[in-house]
Amino acid sequence: MASRSKRTALVVLLIVVLCGSYGIGTYNSLIRLDQAAQSQWAQVENAYQRRLDLVPNLVATVKGAAAFEKSTYTAVAAVRAGAGQLPPSTGAQNDPAKFAAYQKSQDNLSSALSRLMVVVEAYPDLKATENFRDLQAQLEGTENRITVERMRFNEAAQGFNAKRDSFPSSIIAGLSATRFHEKVYFQADAQAATAPKVTFQP
Repeated sequence: MASRSKRTALVVLLIVVLCGSYGIGTYNSLIRLDQAAQSQWAQVENAYQRRLDLVPNLVATVKGAAAFEKSTYTAVAAVRAGAGQLPPSTGAQNDPAKFAAYQKSQDNLSSALSRLMVVVEAYPDLKATENFRDLQAQLEGTENRITVERMRFNEAAQGFNAKRDSFPSSIIAGLSATRFHEKVYFQADAQAATAPKVTFQP
C-alpha cells in the first residue's frame, strides 16, 4: 500500500515537473518572440528617423533652388515637424490607437514628400544638381528600407501573435496578460502603400 502511494506521489511529482518545465519553456519562448518583435520595431523607427533627418536638407535644397510657391515646402517642413514631435512610440506595437497615430504621421510625411517631388518635376535645373540627386538617392533608399523593415516587423509580430494565441501557449500568455500583448500590424492603404516618387531623369 505504501509502495503504491509512493508510486502515485512520484507520478504526480513527475507530471508537476513536466508541466512546470513546459510552462517555463513556453514563457521563455514568448519572451524571445516578444523581444524579436520589439527589436524589429526599433529598426522600423530607425528607418523612419533616417527619413526625418533627410527632410530638412531636402527642403533647404529645394527652397534655395526653386522659386515655386512657398506653401509646398512649408507644408513638408510642418508635417516633418509634427512627425518628429510625436511622443516616444514605446509600446505602440501593442496599442492599436498609438500605432495608428504613429503610422498616420509617417504616412502624412510620405504624402507631403510625394507632393514636393511632383512640384520639383517643373525644375530640371534643380533635378540636375549633385546635391539634390544625392538627397534623392538617399531618400529613395530610405523609403525602400522603411518598406523592408515594416515587412520584417509584421513577420516578427505574426510569429509572436501565432505563438501567443496557440493552445496551450495561450494559457501561459493569459497568466501574464500584462506582459504579452497582441502585436499590431502595419496596414497599407492606397496612399500609404505608395512610396514617394523620387527617381527622376535629369
